[in-house]
Amino acid sequence: MTATTLTGSLLVATPMLDEPPFRRSVILLLDHDDDGALGVVVNRAADLEVDRVLADWSDTVSAPGVLFMGGPVGTDSALAVAEIAGAVDPPGWRECFGRIGLLDLDAPPALLAGAISRMRIFAGYSGWGSGQLEDEITEGAWYVVPSEPDDVFSLRPETLWRRVLRRQRDEMAFLATYPDDPSHN
Repeated sequence: MTATTLTGSLLVATPMLDEPPFRRSVILLLDHDDDGALGVVVNRAADLEVDRVLADWSDTVSAPGVLFMGGPVGTDSALAVAEIAGAVDPPGWRECFGRIGLLDLDAPPALLAGAISRMRIFAGYSGWGSGQLEDEITEGAWYVVPSEPDDVFSLRPETLWRRVLRRQRDEMAFLATYPDDPSHN
């Protein structure tokens, strides 16, 4: 395992990272060790209702009830990120950090009644091989900041990039005002 794990942290795209799919993205790291890292983009809601693709889970997902674009890897698969409601791990749930973990979408939703307080489903994920994420951070592509419990379940995901930057206590807070198109500055 790495000396310092970034699991549970947010990766916030710097203005330097200006190409899709990561432009102005906020990624929650669900796993980070010597073998690499895995996370989901938490601020890219899709225009596709969960009930159209995973109807059994439509009553369990948190508002706005749509799929989120988790990243460019495995876009034909889905990851469910959930917060457990109690101290007992429900069936099909694997802790990532704190009360946040991954939920097996093959588990029957009825078994989880009352066990999940919030949940989002992501099409695809963001992944890095051994040392790749660390290199990108060193090159200035990402800011690494602490996550807050509501980040992954934000009711306004489209504003998350600016809000996460604004709450930082250093020069990063100033970047929250960085224009969408710097040529219009």
